[in-house]
Amino acid sequence: MAKIERFEDLEIWQLAREICKDVWNIIQNTSLQRDYKLREQINGASGSIMDNISEGFERDGNREFINFLSIAKASCGETRSQLYRCLDRNHIDEETFKRISEKAILNSRKIKSFMIYLKNSDKKGSKYD
Repeated sequence: MAKIERFEDLEIWQLAREICKDVWNIIQNTSLQRDYKLREQINGASGSIMDNISEGFERDGNREFINFLSIAKASCGETRSQLYRCLDRNHIDEETFKRISEKAILNSRKIKSFMIYLKNSDKKGSKYD
């Protein structure tokens, strides 16, 4: 693994940003913009993925980072659940649901793998080799 010096270097953060942009695109271009509660929930959940990754990285220790990664992983699941609600309420079509949901599943797996790496790593600081 290459040295990671900024949270922006993390593939999991980059993918989380893509998910967040995908959700914003739905909000801006579908009837979801009129479903206030669901719109705010999915916008918050998708943003929470990238925000918790970055916040955990900035905490300077593996134990706290792993905790924040766990929250980010849970936010992937929350985003997926809300995508089902968007689908069921006809805000999005099956193709859009599948595309974004698959990104969230992939990122959840990558976050879990990174958590395992950090748990087993001898490095305990904020810069990860």
